[in-house]
Amino acid sequence: MTDSGAVQPWLVIRQDDNGNRYRVGRYATQAEAQRIADTLDARGHKQLYWVERVATTP
Repeated sequence: MTDSGAVQPWLVIRQDDNGNRYRVGRYATQAEAQRIADTLDARGHKQLYWVERVATTP
C-alpha cells in the first residue's frame, strides 16, 4: 500500500477456505489492483482474490 493521502479507490480482497475475507491492499487504478490480484492468484494457494471499487465521497 502507498501514501494514505492519495485517492486509492480500488481494493484487492482475499477470501480464505473458511469464507473469511481480508483486504489485501488499496490501489489507485483498477489495472494495478488487478495485476496484484492476478499475481497472488497465480501462487496456486486455495485462496480467492478479486478487485472491488470502494465508494468515494465527494
